[in-house]
Amino acid sequence: MNGWYVDHRCTNCDVARQLAPDLIVETGGRSEVVRQPHGAAEERQLHAAAFACPTRSIRHPARRLDPALDPYPLRLGTSDVLFCGHNSPHTAGANSYLLHRPGGTLMMVDTPRWSEPLAARYEALGPVTDVLLTHRDHVAHGRRYADRFGARLWIHEGDLDAVPDADHVLRGIRPTEIADGVVAHPLPGHTEGSVLFVADERYCFSGDSFYWSRTTGDVEVADTVTWYSIEELAASLDRTVGGLRFEWLLPGHGGRKQLPADEMAARMRGLADRTRELRPRPVDFTALRW
Repeated sequence: MNGWYVDHRCTNCDVARQLAPDLIVETGGRSEVVRQPHGAAEERQLHAAAFACPTRSIRHPARRLDPALDPYPLRLGTSDVLFCGHNSPHTAGANSYLLHRPGGTLMMVDTPRWSEPLAARYEALGPVTDVLLTHRDHVAHGRRYADRFGARLWIHEGDLDAVPDADHVLRGIRPTEIADGVVAHPLPGHTEGSVLFVADERYCFSGDSFYWSRTTGDVEVADTVTWYSIEELAASLDRTVGGLRFEWLLPGHGGRKQLPADEMAARMRGLADRTRELRPRPVDFTALRW
């Protein structure tokens, strides 16, 4: 091998393709480097993908990853959100985020892999007051990060058995303001306790409930990886989309997207309509439309 490649440990979690879409693509149910980077910008993209990869599968035969080139936490555009990177194999490679709040504090939404140096790096940006878990699949390091930060750990009662020592338990299906400008919208479907966290009517942290598909160019649900009920997810969307307003879609898996709020609202109404027509399917990761 003469350059960057993806080794056999790849689990097809999609994070590398989100970060370096012109260099890494899906081939045969896994990621593959289709061309080597040209120039500094593409080198940075490839390093971002390598440091986010949960299995550390993005490699170069001639050199190790240089810690000085680790870009995380990485600000998303000009937003108040940073992508944590360092996705964890214990959360199926899910994305996690830091959200800046007024007064210089932060909230963590889902969690990266556990590491004391990473925790110190995130905390150097400001006190982390809350760790918000979107659902059971992403709880692996929640308690450890919350304890390290002295933060409150949140989960919905539908997934409470996955983290029974949570500090705050969301209940029922009504929206709840959990902090100034931050609203939790219970959205049972992907799991019984799935939750959206919407901040400042700008940022929607959707967990695994829906994501931006680069394949279809639209918001989609992962209907082939719905653990609880696709019918419940359809009902949740019908109940919720009319009260949602946001510009940034920030999922646990799948693409991120920024659109004007009115356009995002229209796409969410379309998603609710399409999801209403779906029926249960066997779990099939290979059918995901990344």
